[in-house]
Amino acid sequence: MGNEYLMENDDETLRLELKTDGATLRRQALWAGIEDGMRVADIGCGCGVTTSMLHDLVRPGGRAVGIDASEHRIAYAGDRYAGETIDFHRRDLLKPLNDLGTFDFVWVRFVLEYFLAEGPAVVENISRIVKPGGTLCLIDLDHNCLNHYGIPSRLEKTLFDIVTGLQEKADFDPYVGRKLYSFLFDLGYLDIDVEVAAHHLIFGELREADSFNWLKKVETAPRKIGYRFPEYPGGYEEFLEEFHGFFNDPRRFTYSPIISCRGRKPAP
Repeated sequence: MGNEYLMENDDETLRLELKTDGATLRRQALWAGIEDGMRVADIGCGCGVTTSMLHDLVRPGGRAVGIDASEHRIAYAGDRYAGETIDFHRRDLLKPLNDLGTFDFVWVRFVLEYFLAEGPAVVENISRIVKPGGTLCLIDLDHNCLNHYGIPSRLEKTLFDIVTGLQEKADFDPYVGRKLYSFLFDLGYLDIDVEVAAHHLIFGELREADSFNWLKKVETAPRKIGYRFPEYPGGYEEFLEEFHGFFNDPRRFTYSPIISCRGRKPAP
């Protein structure tokens, strides 16, 4: 169904749950204008934890719908989070979503980075389910996975080469954050606002959640594109050893900018 998900692996549901910070998500959603009583769509809902958090923000009068392309994660979300005013649907984001109705607030977080070629088409398709006067909120990373200090030169080169390969072979967009404003502008959205903050802000002792999240990234993404690690005579295992050494060093500094963009859909 649609693009093959770049980060698909046996532990992806766990990775998504561990990396979702509730306080950050709530702050972002409130900044975007979520309110009690709204009908909310969570696009690319994954395992459902974000939908559940958005649902809490629109209760008791609102409703939340989670939408994702993964059969496994939609089944998991339904089993874990579904209820009278929260449900989940499997959909291809490049195909019509109109059967789901329209929404006061549509949330698209960490989704568009997987649609390098088709990002504008995905946003245009999603926009069709936003009510006139409703809010569309796009949130994603920029310069994704590429900002590190204290990193060995061959490790830095390898990470850049992997990301370039992901762009060419897996439709991954490491720079989508800077494009979000233009997506809404080109669709004629009103009252557009943008916020830039730090994400993947890692310094000092490494948190377990960050360690697990990044380990899954460097395990999964290179294999998706058949990357051979030419800088490392020992191949992936030698790369992984150097990556662990760098990432577990409390002196290292790693971050990615996160860009949030909200706008109001104009009346027809």
